[in-house]
Amino acid sequence: MLVEDLQNYHRQFESIRTEAQKLLGDLNELQFNWQPGTDRWSIAQCIDHLVVTGRSSLSNIHLAVNEARSRGLFSPGPFRYGLIEKWFVRQMEPPAKMKFKAPKAYRPSADQSQAEIIVSFYSLQEEFLACIEEANGIDLSWTKVSNAVSRWFRLSLGQELAFDAAHERRHLWQAGRVKNSIVMRFPGKQAHLRTSRNGTRAVCNLLKT
Repeated sequence: MLVEDLQNYHRQFESIRTEAQKLLGDLNELQFNWQPGTDRWSIAQCIDHLVVTGRSSLSNIHLAVNEARSRGLFSPGPFRYGLIEKWFVRQMEPPAKMKFKAPKAYRPSADQSQAEIIVSFYSLQEEFLACIEEANGIDLSWTKVSNAVSRWFRLSLGQELAFDAAHERRHLWQAGRVKNSIVMRFPGKQAHLRTSRNGTRAVCNLLKT
């Protein structure tokens, strides 16, 4: 049986998967890739960003779990986490209180199809759920997870999982705002939409939602 903290994270990622299904289930390719502004991400970019960052985080989590097992860092909890890392996780929760510029390594790619991105995202959720199972029994507060962006800043394993869940909620919330913009600007009918893909601009028809 999972320890209490991991049960909580497991529920969070299951809920994220459910919310993503509601968000993404009725979108066509043009809606998926539409940007509300030149400096604002499309739904596709929001989801692809989560795939890129999630894979990086999972890689670091696996390394941390393996190292913890080799060092004998086991504990059934309860776990205590630092004030700074808990504050950092809270800042990531939606609605966005602080803006963070995505590092170059975490910026979304431009050449994947809607189907590829969505399949990758749902696969990522399964990997997070499996990773949570893998972490059971590990000391979630003393095990530290490296960060690809900053070498000096590391979160505890428990707060890394909390951060990843908050990060996914943040960008699903962002993607939801883009979807609302589509509904508000093009309500219930075909409309012309200026869109950008692979560096070119074209006028396309946005199909009825």
